[in-house]
Amino acid sequence: MAGAAPRADSRHRAREAALQLLYAWEIGRLELAPAAEAFWECQAPKLTARHRAFANALASGVVDHLAELDRLIAETAAHWRFERLTVVDRLILRLGVYELLHRPDTPPGVVINEALELARTFSTEEAVGFVNGNLDAIARGLASRTTPAEI
Repeated sequence: MAGAAPRADSRHRAREAALQLLYAWEIGRLELAPAAEAFWECQAPKLTARHRAFANALASGVVDHLAELDRLIAETAAHWRFERLTVVDRLILRLGVYELLHRPDTPPGVVINEALELARTFSTEEAVGFVNGNLDAIARGLASRTTPAEI
């Protein structure tokens, strides 16, 4: 179908924008709203309003659920101190875990593949394996739980 590829590409670009928003938030120690405002003023190419809203929702969701996301990542990355993760890798993991937990409209395989593409673009090949292993373990753990209270 001809319309499917641009939609997927736009959602991927929205995820890239969400990662960049989160990076500005984390590094700049700004509130998310001012970081987003500054980001969207200089963002090129422009995303559609729908995809901009998707990027904003992802970034806001990560910030709103930060403690929960960091706890799951720290539990899964048992051989790594959470603080030792690079900022980008930590943000990619947070974004992926947020989608796994709170965006059931996106299949886990898509979430993981998108996170791997973000790692390939913004991090290292070593990070790709690390992100894959951690998100896969979290996705499997979530799939095996029977009630939301167990998450």
